[in-house]
Amino acid sequence: QVQLVESGGGLVQAGGSLRLSCAASGHTFSVPVMGWFRQAPGKGREVVAAIIRTDCSWYSADSVKGRFTISRENAKNTVYLQMNSLKPEDTAVYYCAAGTGGRTVIGALGYDYWGQGTQVTVSS
Repeated sequence: QVQLVESGGGLVQAGGSLRLSCAASGHTFSVPVMGWFRQAPGKGREVVAAIIRTDCSWYSADSVKGRFTISRENAKNTVYLQMNSLKPEDTAVYYCAAGTGGRTVIGALGYDYWGQGTQVTVSS
């Protein structure tokens, strides 16, 4: 089992920045894939970014390219999402997810464990 705890959400003005953190515990060796998803009111859950420990490859959605950066600190079993130039349309609950690998990283089915989510609200 793997437990994920997100932190760092909050209220920010458009153009501002936030950094989300996701601390993993438990059998973290079994989850080389870590991702961030978000879900806005009335919308489905969408992938924001993902990173793979084994080869350090990463992915980010077109909607956040150039603004959001995913990184991981393996010694602390922590994944970060640095969000810059935030827009009101980035408002959502952000979820951290972990997967055992071997599946797509851009869909929710590629992940086995989920955090409880953290709210990000961007005001205009």
